[in-house]
Amino acid sequence: MQRTDRFDEGALAEAPSPCYVIDELAIEENCQILDRVQKLTGCKILMALKGFTVPDLFPMISRYLHGTCASGLYEARLGKAKFGKEVHVFAPAYDDREFGELLQISDHIVFNSVAQWERLRPIVEENSRKISCGIRINPEYSTISTDLWNPCARYSRFGVKAEDFRSVPDGIEGLHVHALCQQNSDSLKRLVAVIEEKFGRHLSQVKWVNFGGGQLVTAPDYDVDRLCRVIADFRGEHGVDVYMEPGEAVALNAGILMSTVLDIVHNEIDIAILDVSAWAHMQDILTSSWRPSVLGGGRPDQFENNYRLASRSCLSGDIIGDYSFEQPLHRGSRLMFPDLASYSVVSNNMFNGIPLPAIAILTKSNEVRIVRQSKYEDFESRLS
Repeated sequence: MQRTDRFDEGALAEAPSPCYVIDELAIEENCQILDRVQKLTGCKILMALKGFTVPDLFPMISRYLHGTCASGLYEARLGKAKFGKEVHVFAPAYDDREFGELLQISDHIVFNSVAQWERLRPIVEENSRKISCGIRINPEYSTISTDLWNPCARYSRFGVKAEDFRSVPDGIEGLHVHALCQQNSDSLKRLVAVIEEKFGRHLSQVKWVNFGGGQLVTAPDYDVDRLCRVIADFRGEHGVDVYMEPGEAVALNAGILMSTVLDIVHNEIDIAILDVSAWAHMQDILTSSWRPSVLGGGRPDQFENNYRLASRSCLSGDIIGDYSFEQPLHRGSRLMFPDLASYSVVSNNMFNGIPLPAIAILTKSNEVRIVRQSKYEDFESRLS
């Protein structure tokens, strides 16, 4: 659960609104849990930049994790420049205009198909840097119910199915799989069993296997001991290095999105208009059934004062949700949405010219340090 004791209004009085406030102490505690897994199992854990990217915290995170994994050139460049350890890259396809630069940055490159590897293999082998290359596999197994997040859904564009994977191609050193999302180690245990069943004959021909992300390793109810047993048993049985690349686990319960009530209107119900947007800042609200919690707020009718929280954008459906509060809201009331450090920061947009939330670090000494504030030039530079 989100630590709320450090997010009091006194400590955050100087923070602008809207603002992501990232708890440095919580990030480090998450990294220490991940590092414990590394030490107990010998696996190597990477930070998935698609899930959390706040470079000001990279020096601390890099003391614990083995490197970064990127989904393309820009993330790879950022990981190389700011994290300073191994850079792993996977993309469904590589743009020839960018691939040469990726070869100068990456330590591992994973290819989405055998044909793609065969086409690009000569370029990789001519490169002066030694790069460990892998193939992404599709186990056709997942416990994810929402296709939007399911990389193994029918017609998936990700990876090679077992029936199409005849043998490990020459030059390939690893296999990569990603099939989970926000799950516990029992799901990984079942996934590993499927991998061994469908791809087991190939495991003796590779040096490493990457289990991908989707594991909430730092959640309070996550079974870390079972995770360690799964990894240790797999390494012992097959003699391979194991990588994991959680993104959300690094920043889980480690930050809030702070917002301010700009106005309250009434149309059968009371509607509080905020300076944050579901469409621009919390997209999962509109793409799934996710409903963020609000510190001090509850379900409709749980408390006396009911409000619909909505955005100042012109999109009619830009609604955060219905909540109740013990005390009435008013213009200037500050609301805090917990566990908004991962994925939200990296997926923001400036729809309607709404400014991006500022980014602040709540330091271990309870000081708020502003590391970025949105300005007009950010909006203008994105346009023609």
